[in-house]
Amino acid sequence: MTYTIEEIARALGFEVQGDAALTVSRAAEPGSAGPDDLALAMSPRYAEELGKGNARAAMVWPDADWQAMGLKAVILAPRPRMAMSGLTRMMDRGQGQSTGIHPSAVIDPSAELGEGVSVGPLAVISAGARIGAGSVIGPHCFIGWDVVLGENAVLREMVSIGARVRIGDRFMAQPGARIGNDGFSYVTPEVSGAENVRKTMGDQGDAKAQSWVRIHSLGAVRIGDDVEVGANATIDNGTIRDTVIGDGCKLDNLVHVGHNVRTGRDCLFAGQTGISGSVEIGNNVVLGGQTGVVDNIFIGDGAISAGGTKILSNVPAGRVLMGYPGVKMETQTEIYKAQRRLPRLMKDIAALKKAVSKLGVSE
Repeated sequence: MTYTIEEIARALGFEVQGDAALTVSRAAEPGSAGPDDLALAMSPRYAEELGKGNARAAMVWPDADWQAMGLKAVILAPRPRMAMSGLTRMMDRGQGQSTGIHPSAVIDPSAELGEGVSVGPLAVISAGARIGAGSVIGPHCFIGWDVVLGENAVLREMVSIGARVRIGDRFMAQPGARIGNDGFSYVTPEVSGAENVRKTMGDQGDAKAQSWVRIHSLGAVRIGDDVEVGANATIDNGTIRDTVIGDGCKLDNLVHVGHNVRTGRDCLFAGQTGISGSVEIGNNVVLGGQTGVVDNIFIGDGAISAGGTKILSNVPAGRVLMGYPGVKMETQTEIYKAQRRLPRLMKDIAALKKAVSKLGVSE
């Protein structure tokens, strides 16, 4: 794919300066960019790197002295990461999926496929499934009984979607994503040690050892429009009601969403985040990597957790959390500073104790 600088700038809505007819075929980092590349140098800190490459054109910050850098054309990007979004969308060559239905695919006669649906090798589409127009079902994917998948979905290889799951339009799932697995729900015939610990916060009581009995998942999963799910992420079915993922949510690789969870719209969950069952999550919530969320709590609109945070209680709207247990970020920062001072404080205390003990010695 080859684009003129003018074509790229117009598509992104940005200003172009210099030779707008210059063509580029790919994006590259400044230090390794060649004459046919568009160097991405959207901050002054990349100016020196530009000199190490051979780029003729670049995407730069608005007041860059691009002519002094030896460039012939530039696109001015006032918001770098937003510029990256549009540019990468233009230049994404995709995964090279073939169109049509591969002869090795297994499609139940009662399944309904919309116009232009592609199904890759060894994919399975079960009875009663409905696949929206323009969707791409990758190799080795599994679509369960009575699944509804909206238009223009893209399932990479080995994605599985369990029975009765409902998914909106423009859904994207990376390799190995699992949606609609049974929830992690078990119970013992009599009160267990774990139940007692939950009540007492420490004492198991006199509970005896018992075998666990499965609680079946009668609910399914409902996912809105424009949702993306990362590689090997999992979303459990609800126990009675459906697990719900709102419009525009983005789940990173290895994210786990437990049974009965319900999220609002436009949430962002980074890698290895684990959300326990029956958590209610508002709109525009951001959970950093390896965030853990205890079950049966709510997280308010616009809350943000730093990476590694463990959320053990309800979170009000707009709160920024960090640490274990998760507390206000500024509070956790003070706790961390205090922890770093502990060795010195302990030495000071030891010295004070020694001094005080000497005061009690009679001469």
